Amino acid sequence: MPGADALIIGGGAAGIAATRVLHDAGVDVLLLEANDRLGGRAHSVRLPLSPAGEVTVDHGCGWLHSARRNPWTRIAEANGFHVDRSDPGWGRQWRDLGYPPAEQQAASEAYQRFEHDARAAMGGPDRLMSSFVAADDPHRAILDAISGYYSGAPLDRVSLHDWATYEADATDDNWAVVEGYGTLVAYHAAGVPVRLSTPVTRVDHRGRTIRVETAAGTLEAAHVVVAVPTPALARGEITFEPPLPAKEGAAAALPLGLADKCFFAVEGTPPWEAQAHLTGNPRSAMTASYRLSPFGWPIVEMFYGGLAAEALNEEGAAAAFGMDELVALLGGDFRRRLRPLGATRWREERFARGSYSFALTGRAGARATLAEPVDGRLFFAGEACSPTDFTTAHGAYQTGVDAAQAVLASLGRDATAAT
Repeated sequence: MPGADALIIGGGAAGIAATRVLHDAGVDVLLLEANDRLGGRAHSVRLPLSPAGEVTVDHGCGWLHSARRNPWTRIAEANGFHVDRSDPGWGRQWRDLGYPPAEQQAASEAYQRFEHDARAAMGGPDRLMSSFVAADDPHRAILDAISGYYSGAPLDRVSLHDWATYEADATDDNWAVVEGYGTLVAYHAAGVPVRLSTPVTRVDHRGRTIRVETAAGTLEAAHVVVAVPTPALARGEITFEPPLPAKEGAAAALPLGLADKCFFAVEGTPPWEAQAHLTGNPRSAMTASYRLSPFGWPIVEMFYGGLAAEALNEEGAAAAFGMDELVALLGGDFRRRLRPLGATRWREERFARGSYSFALTGRAGARATLAEPVDGRLFFAGEACSPTDFTTAHGAYQTGVDAAQAVLASLGRDATAAT
């Protein structure tokens, strides 16, 4: 495909958004995806249930965070997807099992103090988030578990400035797509030119035409958008000629934290209402958050991040751990009523190597460095490039749109209509 207007490297939310905008604007564009599917870290999977048939679950991102301003909400509703606006219930413990109300209130107050102290320090030098809670604080464990859910890493790895930037714009409306967030993201690529199973190994931007080397041969384009997870850049899985050491350094300063999921089928009628919630052990950082009967389905979705996700990375470890936590709360009868349906292991995903980015302390500015265009022809996108909505599919989406608008401007096309 010599002489194309644009090549997009990476078929996740950012790459799909960029391709959609350019394709709809009549640009000669091709999306290259290393994997055999689209969506990247947005990945919906169908699970068999008997006799209830099948359900669709999200192995990757599952919540429309900041949903009222999230562009994926608009895209979902415009295309017939069902958006569930139910409260996710993260702040409630079903029947207060293993978590008495007084302890829940004390933990909530501890988080509010932690958040207040962190916000008060935002104007000063960057610090680790762990500096805002004592190591012997009785609520330190649950704060570390929450950090694992949000950032994929414990408090002693997370930057204050990065955390504060995200929190300043985030809202509390968290909705879900019944058909799957990953289904929605992949659907947005309908009709655009795509090549799957086509890893890119080298981008030569020395000449006026950029040469992109892939496993299937070399392609040329006037513009290239690179929308891949940070490990691919930090580890040199894609090399650049001339080299781009600032990009590699920025990617290394934005490693991917780890958050995973495990799913259980529930035999018989569940005793809880739809969308109920449990925290496994609020006194340990090694615990999981359990979504009970999402959308009324007879399943349990186990979500665990940070220290727990790292420790449970071996095959079968998450299912065994989750079973023990749930049985401890629900009773021994549930050991036979819960049937494991599989678990994710995002660290082992070849083209991801993790879940979502967090900035090392003192390196929150690496996001801007990573997003900076090169020579007005080479652009970068992805959740790690988002100035405020990193870790999310809507942050990735907007960086893809921004990159596409820059390509359109370079081509002399009207970029104001791109959405």
